[in-house]
Amino acid sequence: MVNIFKKLSGVADSKNQAETDSEAGEIMAEQEQPVQSDWLGGDYDEGQLSIDVYQTPDKLVVKSTIAGVKPADIDISINNDMLTIRGKRESQEKISEEHYLIKECYWGGFSRSIILPVEVEAENVEAAIDNGVLTVILPKAKSAKQFSIKVKEK
Repeated sequence: MVNIFKKLSGVADSKNQAETDSEAGEIMAEQEQPVQSDWLGGDYDEGQLSIDVYQTPDKLVVKSTIAGVKPADIDISINNDMLTIRGKRESQEKISEEHYLIKECYWGGFSRSIILPVEVEAENVEAAIDNGVLTVILPKAKSAKQFSIKVKEK
């Protein structure tokens, strides 16, 4: 059996060419197989939302392109130090799969959770959509005073 790396480096001889090509084909076929995520459950098919996160001295800002999503179809929640954005983008047309030539747009449920790097005032969070861009503004909580504790020896 010829090592695939020998083939790639040009070391393989022509006698073993067919065997090497077969191995390469098997490797490529394995790579093209969708990853099975049994631990997620059978009905898990949410897309992951892409986001940008930045901060200013007094707030965190999360932005995401979510064109085609109605504000009523978006759920934003904060639990402890985790922000979760969840929603659903639905296609207006019902087109059968065999009629598609290219299908790259994601339709269906999506979500994204991130751990917030600082404490925020959850009751003052604002969210708005403008031209298909969701902006979530999270005001930073006032920083607590730092206290020094002197350790005594007993």
